[in-house]
Amino acid sequence: MRRYRNYWVYSCGLGVAWAVVLGLTSALRGESALRRVLLVFAGFCIGWVSTTIARYVYPPPKRARRRR
Repeated sequence: MRRYRNYWVYSCGLGVAWAVVLGLTSALRGESALRRVLLVFAGFCIGWVSTTIARYVYPPPKRARRRR
């Protein structure tokens, strides 16, 4: 189970979850609701890219890296 504790695996899982949400919204609620959900998704993507950049620019302290 430890091998699945990875940032990229988590990212893929979120991508699958968003795909399901967007698909269900499109199928069940229509285009108007889909536009609103796409705005939320766009905000989420901006935040996700921001945190991904921060992870590479500001790595964790050496003390936290030794535990892994």
